[in-house]
Amino acid sequence: MSKTYTARDITVLTGLEPVRQRPALYIGGVDAQGLHHLVWELVDNAVDEAMNGYATRIDVVLDEDRQGVRVSDDGRGIPIDLHPEHGRPALELILTTLHAGAKFGGSPYGYSGGLHGVGSSVVNALAEVLEATVCRDGQKVRQSFRRGEPLGPLQRVSGSRQSGSSLYFKPDPSIFPDTTFDPGRIRSRLRATAFLHRLTTTLTYRGETETFRPGHGLGEYLTDLLGQETPLGPVFEWRSEGEPRAELALVWTAGAGEKVFSHANGIATPEGGTHENALRNAVSRAVKSYLETHKLWPRDLKLSAEDLRDGMRAVFSVFLSTPQFKGQTKERLNNPEVTGPLTQSLAIALEQQLNDRSTTSAQLAERLIQAARARSEARAAADLADRRAISAPRLQLPGKLADCSSTRPGERELFVVEGDSAGGSAKQARDRKFQAVLPLRGKILNTEQAALTRLGGNREIADLVSALGCGIGQRFEANRLRYHRVVILTDADSDGHHIAGLLLTFFYRHLPELIRLGHIYLGRPPLYRVAYGSQIHWAWDDPQREAILAAHRKKPSQVTRFKGLGEMSPGQLRETTLAPATRTLFRVVVPDAAEADRTLRDCFGKDPAPRYRLVMESSREAVELDV
Repeated sequence: MSKTYTARDITVLTGLEPVRQRPALYIGGVDAQGLHHLVWELVDNAVDEAMNGYATRIDVVLDEDRQGVRVSDDGRGIPIDLHPEHGRPALELILTTLHAGAKFGGSPYGYSGGLHGVGSSVVNALAEVLEATVCRDGQKVRQSFRRGEPLGPLQRVSGSRQSGSSLYFKPDPSIFPDTTFDPGRIRSRLRATAFLHRLTTTLTYRGETETFRPGHGLGEYLTDLLGQETPLGPVFEWRSEGEPRAELALVWTAGAGEKVFSHANGIATPEGGTHENALRNAVSRAVKSYLETHKLWPRDLKLSAEDLRDGMRAVFSVFLSTPQFKGQTKERLNNPEVTGPLTQSLAIALEQQLNDRSTTSAQLAERLIQAARARSEARAAADLADRRAISAPRLQLPGKLADCSSTRPGERELFVVEGDSAGGSAKQARDRKFQAVLPLRGKILNTEQAALTRLGGNREIADLVSALGCGIGQRFEANRLRYHRVVILTDADSDGHHIAGLLLTFFYRHLPELIRLGHIYLGRPPLYRVAYGSQIHWAWDDPQREAILAAHRKKPSQVTRFKGLGEMSPGQLRETTLAPATRTLFRVVVPDAAEADRTLRDCFGKDPAPRYRLVMESSREAVELDV
């Protein structure tokens, strides 16, 4: 490191160099979420055409090896004429220049999700190859690029009576560690897009095309998202044609908590924002007014705004001419001017609906009051337990917890392992200064099927909540979390995967803030130990084992398959799974809340039909069963 610091040390990045140097700034990261964000950028551009009445369908084709994607629409087509100032075709300018586009308040788009003029150029910058084909002005043209640079000029292919744009790209493996796209993730996005914008979307993969049609809009979409949850009455649907234009489908269920799948200009906003604030305010105001008007408000019970929204399920979509998103990934809407008008108009419409549906509204009131009363009683019992714990001589932690000595939550780690055998190895392998170990007894309660009243009585869940220290449900306080890295560490077999799935279900349903704040991780213990004399290799799955064996084909080898963490010596477990310098951890994220909700419901819900269907559909892919 040089001690001098002069003008010579200043680097100026031009063209698309900033994107390749710092991709996370534009797509959030180079993990699976960032990889798929490239597809969303192109899909969102096609949606902008549909949103403004110029396109009726979006087609996505995934390569058989899942390494390349083509996104096409039947819109107007990207302009191909020469730009008057830059003297280059508009198509080339858009794909090779940051902040070049028609969505900075000009007339071509009334509503759009693309605001910064960087989406297509970012995809081009991070693509190993990109080919753009455009039909407009009576001709079909094409231009190819490599890592953001044109491979040649725009070329006329043929004449054409059609219009639209088609972009094919392969992500750059020098940027992304894994360039394999997930058909399920793309399918979920296209399905939601069809409902939200009342247009047809298709996904073609391995020669088969799935078509997603708009159906009956958000009401049908919400009903589909409910899955096994039973709605309390019909879905409330509402549309506002003013500014901001908004559309809502809402219903209450017997389930706990609230779930809102919100969108702004067709883009999912998993972190919510000002439009979600308006929805929550309106619902609380309307329900409170209904209860007071009909004299249903209990005098002996304090109802919070969260109590009034308990069980609410909603799909909410707003359209703004000048949306303000949080960053390029657009996960949160920040327009403060929408909250007041949306709250006012929506509260009036919802209260009118509650009054019109007197029978179902009375049932809803009874359900909300009963649930609030049960939570109040639970809080009172918990408060009593807290007072007893405070008066006790020391903090009451699970007896099986091997805690660490550090008092700083930011550096503390908790490994949740299955069984006493694995717990014994992990306790010996850990760094006692900052790593704690909590062994669980076998498979925990399936919280997707269990009633809320059973959670407190389950010893394994009670021990886990006690060790975390942050509370659960309405008593959750993030600042009380004792460990900022909670690692689910199970055996690398199907049984271990099942236990990990049960734990993830519990965290997602009852401690979702820990996932949102980035505190939940999955450990990755090896499945095989491959030895060549004194040389040791670790394999985390069968393909990796075969690759190691193939690379050392002429040498005698000894392969050991670990049946569980308890079979590994403390030294082996420390080297492969616990030591920060040599381990691999996966942070748990939720890029698509609707898809995550559906996956957990299908895998762990009461209805076995989705699991049976999955087994039958995937049976041909099974080479060896781990039973």
